[in-house]
Amino acid sequence: MTAEQIDEVVGHARFDDAGLLPAIIQEESTKDVLMLGYMNAEALRRTLSEGRVTFWSRSRQEYWRKGDTSGNAQYVRGAALDCDADTVLVTVHQIGPACHTGAHACFDVEPLDPFVSDPGTDQVTGIL
Repeated sequence: MTAEQIDEVVGHARFDDAGLLPAIIQEESTKDVLMLGYMNAEALRRTLSEGRVTFWSRSRQEYWRKGDTSGNAQYVRGAALDCDADTVLVTVHQIGPACHTGAHACFDVEPLDPFVSDPGTDQVTGIL
């Protein structure tokens, strides 16, 4: 993407009141959802221009890239804003685990066992 195209995307994105955009990170090869992070305008700009996912840390109030300390890096393969432009999906080539716990994905750490319903009747049919 050119700098002009990146500026256009950043200008189109709808950041929340804190200036943040949820970023869903998906593995290119498996389509697994690896994690959720947050980006401000500059983090989105860096992600789109540098080829590595950059987040804004809400707790530390600083930029961070997955893998800078652990080596478990995320290399950008694609990106798309959702239909409301208030969430970005970033497809990555993941090196090592995505979760700080060492799990492949952050959603592998605490799986839930919800009841599921039948789409035709909206009746509960059992557990997964």
